[in-house]
Amino acid sequence: MLKPFAAREHEKMKEVLMHPEAESPEIHYYMIRGGKDKKNITVWETGTVGGEYIKTYGHYHIGRLDETYWVLAGEGMVLLQNRKTDSNGNPIDDEVESFYAIRVKKGDSVFIPSGTGHLAVNTGKTWLVTEDDSPVNFEEADPVSLPGHADYEPVKKMRGFAYYMVEENGQPTIVKNPNYKVVPEPEWLSPQEYAQKIGK
Repeated sequence: MLKPFAAREHEKMKEVLMHPEAESPEIHYYMIRGGKDKKNITVWETGTVGGEYIKTYGHYHIGRLDETYWVLAGEGMVLLQNRKTDSNGNPIDDEVESFYAIRVKKGDSVFIPSGTGHLAVNTGKTWLVTEDDSPVNFEEADPVSLPGHADYEPVKKMRGFAYYMVEENGQPTIVKNPNYKVVPEPEWLSPQEYAQKIGK
């Protein structure tokens, strides 16, 4: 029987960290997948790696797939980015059109439109815990750790998102990822402001 939980280990996270050589916890976050009938739960460790807050790997969705995060405990940031597209409508991995940093706490939710790259960061002193409704097909080769609806490759190629979220004087701030060619100024929004912006 398939176990519906997985841990994202430091070894895998090195691919997307600002300082992959820095000292780090062995596990960055834990995932419990619900399949079609139950939602998914993610639990983040606390702390930083080379000054960068513990985060999820980050991915884009394959196909037309929206997702919602509900924050059950803790506080953090949801980072969202949209890539520019070429004349054929194909995304350009190193050119970002919009970048949002959304501060979240228990009770908040964030709707993530199809095509938007997303990750979440634990900026608090306790577990960050979210629930989400992205579908998981347990028939896939590695549905719990690497579900088929998630495209991790563009994020791996760019060694993370357009900005890294780091701790500076006890507060979250962001540092540009030098691997991106075109990056806009980030917009810092509340969940309510972001919902208004995308018309949700």
